[in-house]
Amino acid sequence: MIGASLLAGSLLVSGATAVDAQTTPTLGPYGYGAVKLGMTAKQAKTTGDVVKKMPADVGCAGWDLKKFPTPKDSVGIYISPNVGLAAIFAAKGMKTPEGIKIGSTGKQLKAAYPHIKKDVHGFYVITVPGNKKAYYTFGITHGKVTQYHIALNKQDCFN
Repeated sequence: MIGASLLAGSLLVSGATAVDAQTTPTLGPYGYGAVKLGMTAKQAKTTGDVVKKMPADVGCAGWDLKKFPTPKDSVGIYISPNVGLAAIFAAKGMKTPEGIKIGSTGKQLKAAYPHIKKDVHGFYVITVPGNKKAYYTFGITHGKVTQYHIALNKQDCFN
């Protein structure tokens, strides 16, 4: 009871509500809300949270989360015919369970993920905490996270 009161009090001070804290989806460790890595296109569509954007002639199809539409020539999700939902790209307003979002500092990123490593392309990559079958990739420009995504280790949609 005391813990619940403290949580409610801290949420009120921050401007959030207890309902927000419980219902705001995070990007990870298995997806975003009801949209989960590995889902088939049919399963993803059944959630009601996605919309097909670019058909797959061969390979992966491009989709968007309805709540986070992307510009004309980009997509927010890739769904592979081989592995299912392969990747979800973060939009402004999303965060990881560890609190990292677009705009977080590189220092915050390294504090949240102390074992993160920089790859040969300059992106920061780490296995998703709580899901060894997926990884996060973060792009940093001028000391701030400017992009990130979660993807299956075995995704086959992009390099």
